[in-house]
Amino acid sequence: MSQYETVFGAIDDFKTGGVIAIDDDPKNYVFSNVYEVAAKSAPWERVAVGKNFEYVIEAMRAEGTSAWYSCAHDEFALNMDDREVTVELLKLDDPDSLVDQESEGGHKLAGEPAGRKMGWVKLRRGHMALLPVGSAYRFVAEAPACVLIQTIQGPETIERWADICQSVPMSA
Repeated sequence: MSQYETVFGAIDDFKTGGVIAIDDDPKNYVFSNVYEVAAKSAPWERVAVGKNFEYVIEAMRAEGTSAWYSCAHDEFALNMDDREVTVELLKLDDPDSLVDQESEGGHKLAGEPAGRKMGWVKLRRGHMALLPVGSAYRFVAEAPACVLIQTIQGPETIERWADICQSVPMSA
């Protein structure tokens, strides 16, 4: 029986892979390394790395303390890195005044929103946190880390497909 070793990446320790297309054009496939995308991004940029209709997976470089965000629907954050990321949560006093309830995606809030503390979640590698509707959240990371956000495409979503996707065949 063959032995396989799982090697986890990190924002500062990853190997770029690729897609080997057999008798097809690699442009028909999407491939991006979430660690590489986060490593090349500015802190708190949310770069789309996967898309299915209006739904996106965003790779985010967590570093320092982010602005506050809110959303008119639930979102999820998944820490992909070996460094801890804290999510701070507030129950908003008036969510409708901050984010249009018909809008989609994460919205950056101006300043400190009014609300009561809900608590915090410490995310280690593989841990996921719900970012609930009606709340505000911000991230704190002492060292750079890669976090994935599952959401609907919105004003914070950055599309850089030409920069992050493989477009030429890899050598076998």
